[in-house]
Amino acid sequence: MSALPNCPQCDSDLTYTDGNLLVCPMCAHEWTEEEQEAIDEAAIVRDVNGNELFDGDTVTVIQDIKLSGSSRIKQGAKGKNLSILSEPYNDHDIECTLDGMGRVYLKSHLVKK
Repeated sequence: MSALPNCPQCDSDLTYTDGNLLVCPMCAHEWTEEEQEAIDEAAIVRDVNGNELFDGDTVTVIQDIKLSGSSRIKQGAKGKNLSILSEPYNDHDIECTLDGMGRVYLKSHLVKK
């Protein structure tokens, strides 16, 4: 038996099938398996080249990034120990360690694997 996904609206784990629909008894949300596949694909975090990123990866910044004040992240900076954020923070979907800066939030389309 394959595990059914949690409800995309209320995150309930009580999902059941009704014909070709997935149904949540908690919020009455109904969706198809094709919609679930689209939801799962959208949850995958990819770099600028379309490569899937995973926790622990090392990435390279592809362009200079201005930060508040006069500091900036230079193109070519290496980000180590990548973490995928479960909830994006101000459109930033990854966090990594940069030498001299510590942990920073970045947007995945500004890095490559």
